Amino acid sequence: MSEQKKSGFFSKVADFMVAKPEADPEPQVLPEEERKAPPPAPAAEKELEAKAPEAPTSRPVPEPVIEMMPPAAVPMAEDAPEEMPAAAAETPVEPPLVESAPVPAEVAPVAPEPGKKLSWFQRLRTGLLRSSSAIGEGITSIFTKRKLDDETLEELENVLIQADLGVATAMAITEALAKGRYGKDIAPEEVKTILASEVTKVLGPVAEPLTIDTSKKPFVLLVVGVNGSGKTTTIGKLAAKFRAEGKSVMMAAGDTFRAAAIEQLKVWGERTGTPVIARDVGSDAAGLAFDALKAAQEQNVDVLLVDTAGRLQNKAELMAELEKVIRVIRKVDPSAPHASLLVLDATTGQNALNQVEVFGRTAGVTGLAMTKLDGTARGGILVAISAKFKLPVHFIGVGEGIDDLEPFKAEDFAKAIAGL
Repeated sequence: MSEQKKSGFFSKVADFMVAKPEADPEPQVLPEEERKAPPPAPAAEKELEAKAPEAPTSRPVPEPVIEMMPPAAVPMAEDAPEEMPAAAAETPVEPPLVESAPVPAEVAPVAPEPGKKLSWFQRLRTGLLRSSSAIGEGITSIFTKRKLDDETLEELENVLIQADLGVATAMAITEALAKGRYGKDIAPEEVKTILASEVTKVLGPVAEPLTIDTSKKPFVLLVVGVNGSGKTTTIGKLAAKFRAEGKSVMMAAGDTFRAAAIEQLKVWGERTGTPVIARDVGSDAAGLAFDALKAAQEQNVDVLLVDTAGRLQNKAELMAELEKVIRVIRKVDPSAPHASLLVLDATTGQNALNQVEVFGRTAGVTGLAMTKLDGTARGGILVAISAKFKLPVHFIGVGEGIDDLEPFKAEDFAKAIAGL
């Protein structure tokens, strides 16, 4: 840069630096002064302070919003006492509350994105992109300009295990790959095709739709899982699906430990036009389930979806409470719950294997739904779970939208995770 250009450039910088203080108002130093000794706030600042959220010191007073279930819509059944004696249904108690409270921002209705809607397979492939990219990049790096030998097979096995496909599945894939190809060049796309084929063999037998037995009325579907797995959102999406099929649905807000869970289920009830049986935070979950089932029977509802509190599988007291909920439901209908759906968070990886085992013993899990496949590179864990437990996989989710939960199809999943 010439001296003349440099001079012109620095002159402009100097002018800018000199002019800037004139453009900035004096109150720039006010935040520091306010921290030292805050003066009385002007009217505008008081207004801003009034809008700022404060940590609640006690339970907030509910704001008036639309109630999810008018009193006349679903007659409240009697509550069940703690130990549920046979005469429980005859004892009049306070009906379940349908409480009004501010709707959490994270569960507000989501407007559909403008433009052409993607097909389910396109959304599935997009959702599994992180998983398929991790596997695909590993395959490409191994098989580019290399022959198939023991070293490449071992490297491939490591890639598949790291993607949480499981040791058994990884070994089956490498064995299938070695047949007739050992010592030969092999393209990455051929490896992916074999991968998809072997994954389909594992997932095909467990890809079963959730069948609603119409002879059971209501058909009671108990939804269980650990904290944050997506149980409440899954219930809302299932309500939308069943309603679209022409079935009448009721939801029970059985996660009485969290106010947010109750409000979230109410929002889903509003979005899907489904009545919600709810109570105050801290109420007995078993009593709530009892009331909900009685109300569903009186209303002749087709499907009752029962939410439960998220609980860690290693907390004995919480698992005991889940067992109590099931016992109380059976006092109303000895055959219920007719299905127990375990919702698994794909981002938990190998920990999901332990969840299946523990919840299977406690809640008699009859099927699985896996959520958040779009937020992880560990989507292969579904393959490992299916290979080990052989439990039906009913649904998978790849997003927060109301239609982002779909019946599980083994071939679609296998192709998507292989990147085909």
